[in-house]
Amino acid sequence: MLIGDVARRSGVSARMLRHYESLGLVRPTGRTGSGYREYSDDDIRRIFHIESLRSLGLSLRDVGRALDDPGFAPGDLVDDLIRQTQERIAAERELLTRLRRIGAAEPGDWEDVLQSVALLKALGSKSAGARQRAALAAAAEVPVPVEALVEAVLRESDPNVAGALRWALAQAGEDGLELLARGLGSSRAEVRERAVRAIAEIEDGEATALLRHALGSPDLVVRGKAALALGARGVADAVPALIGMIVDGSNDTDAADVLSALAGDGASADHIAAGLLDRLADDTTAASARGRLTQALADIPGGAASRALAELSHDQDRAVALTAAYLLRRRGARQPDETG
Repeated sequence: MLIGDVARRSGVSARMLRHYESLGLVRPTGRTGSGYREYSDDDIRRIFHIESLRSLGLSLRDVGRALDDPGFAPGDLVDDLIRQTQERIAAERELLTRLRRIGAAEPGDWEDVLQSVALLKALGSKSAGARQRAALAAAAEVPVPVEALVEAVLRESDPNVAGALRWALAQAGEDGLELLARGLGSSRAEVRERAVRAIAEIEDGEATALLRHALGSPDLVVRGKAALALGARGVADAVPALIGMIVDGSNDTDAADVLSALAGDGASADHIAAGLLDRLADDTTAASARGRLTQALADIPGGAASRALAELSHDQDRAVALTAAYLLRRRGARQPDETG
């Protein structure tokens, strides 16, 4: 079979067949009387083998080794091809993500595209300063897709950069909340904490709803951050979690401050005082926790807290009794009519 016929049958161009011959991959078994290349059935079968191996990503050099070296083992080469393919797919996915994000920014001209590309690259920079500048620019100058900001805030470990990213994300409002909600369910504790901190800085109803949901998180840090944020927003649902933080000794000072702020009206103050007293009366509450709960009562206004301190001044735990008596005296000097 002549080279033209082989090219039509195999789909390999005559030029490529000549290239294969120059590399020694396939040599026509004969020549016609006029000197034209003539390929046998075995030659054509070898051409198909070459094309099959090339379709797997093998180089022509490796194709030749695979076909001609009896000791050539495919295992390592196939593993290497798998690795290379995975890297290529990852790079393509990264490119696709970047293109989608640039498209989401709705660039008006190529200058906008270039600015978006530069900003996205800066958000992934190894320099904390460059990432921080990019975060500030994202909020003030160049539109950046919320998805990119959420991804950046969930991976950021530098506290200054993280603060700038959370601020930029807060400017976008509720657009990033769905993605942040996924962060709350991450298997990595640091990602969950970054997610709840970012949600806490977005002040709208949907963010508050997410924080309410986070109160049920098994992650103590997530639960605590959500409780502090909700308490600062005046949400009474946070009270049990805040009291729990005082018992556990995790951010107990902040929790006590938020409880004090929540106890602005009489009904809330009495409810909070009752909650603190319930934990004080719980036999499983450790002595150190009872001391923290007693101190927390001091900043809760209203008669219920004063009566609780009066009762605790006779507590069997001498440390609690002395603390309560001192706080009651100090409280009496400030609010002499509360105990009546």
